[in-house]
Amino acid sequence: MSAIFDDEVTFANCVESTAVLADNRMDAAFSASEGFIVEAAATPAAVQRAVSARQTWSAVGSMALCVAMLIASEFMPVSLLTPIAADLGATAGAAGQAISISGFFAVVTSLLIATVAGRFDRRHVLMGLTGLMLVSLILMAEAATFGTLMAARALLGIVVGGFWALATATIMRLVPDESVPQALGAIYTGNALATTFAAPIGSYLGGIVGWRGVFWALVPLVVINLIWQWISLPSMPPQTAHPVGKILGLLKRRNVIFAMVGVMLTFAGAFTTFTYMRPFLETYTRVSVPQLSLLLLGLGGAGFAGTYGASALLGRHLYALLRLLPIGLAAVTLGLLAVGHMLWQVAVMMMAWGTLNSAIPVAWSTWLTKGISDEPESGGGLMVAAIQLSILLGAAFGGLLLDHLSIAATFIGGTILLGLAAVVIGSGNRIKG
Repeated sequence: MSAIFDDEVTFANCVESTAVLADNRMDAAFSASEGFIVEAAATPAAVQRAVSARQTWSAVGSMALCVAMLIASEFMPVSLLTPIAADLGATAGAAGQAISISGFFAVVTSLLIATVAGRFDRRHVLMGLTGLMLVSLILMAEAATFGTLMAARALLGIVVGGFWALATATIMRLVPDESVPQALGAIYTGNALATTFAAPIGSYLGGIVGWRGVFWALVPLVVINLIWQWISLPSMPPQTAHPVGKILGLLKRRNVIFAMVGVMLTFAGAFTTFTYMRPFLETYTRVSVPQLSLLLLGLGGAGFAGTYGASALLGRHLYALLRLLPIGLAAVTLGLLAVGHMLWQVAVMMMAWGTLNSAIPVAWSTWLTKGISDEPESGGGLMVAAIQLSILLGAAFGGLLLDHLSIAATFIGGTILLGLAAVVIGSGNRIKG
């Protein structure tokens, strides 16, 4: 979701009672590691009873690592935009738009995944998505043409849309209700870690081993993640399917339609700027590769402050944050242009940008638990679709402004979108459930 949020964030067994064993809704499964018979039921409570707390949190950890890999795979190209464009013989704007193609496939997948995944064991679905991420990274590392690069990004988009659409609902099946915030926090920790280190490490390693080598370096980490999921994820048999009509039917609710417009304007504004942060720093601030890496590290590191700060304030100030965060991000974006030729001032502004940006996905995820609490899986699919579509459109919009006008026009365009988001959200009454 999301980037950009920069700042982002953050991834057995027990013996069932006689009554649970008698429940004909369950399928027995043998745990070779522990030697017990466990039950995998379609209901969240039964899934939670069927595994130990240790395995449950190991499963959450595997999801957090998957999030980190997804964020790194999706947004690391931002720090490598210039060498990718040069290697493939394209402008930075065209390369940015090609990379953003993942957003289109993420939109489509997020709308369809609940219907498709509802027919299969959730464990197999998540592992299948992780395997697809592995294939996309290999294709990306070997891409010799724009066509191959776009195909790789398309596969990654399927993973992004599918995983994020299912993530919240999967966590709700894995852990008890009272542990859901803690488990979601673990997921956003993976997000924050990747946001902090992916871009600077990508930029630094790209200068040493080339941009292809950076993507090859992610491959063994995804393999480890796939093995971890195979060991830790419990069986989560199919539940009732969620047809696309049901997901889109949520738009008939007044608060949901206003919220989706607010989400899209916020994320589009952020990604109009974020996607082209490297060209800005290279042409406006004229940084070296080591300086670029440090600036991106500062932006990502500030995401921890934004993530935890937002978490502390959301209980009482959710709707105020949803309005004020895009306003603050717009102000800092204009500030970057104002001090763009002064390195230390740019560094301060980038940390402020990272802090505000990372708080945005946390705030909107919290809104989802309140605004569409009765349909978390359908609502999650709709939210992911809105975010990914906005990322796609924001990156494309920024690329057009960069190629036909200037990097300053790109940043101003992002600022305008963020301002419109604040207007749509208003006092928050429009988006309350």
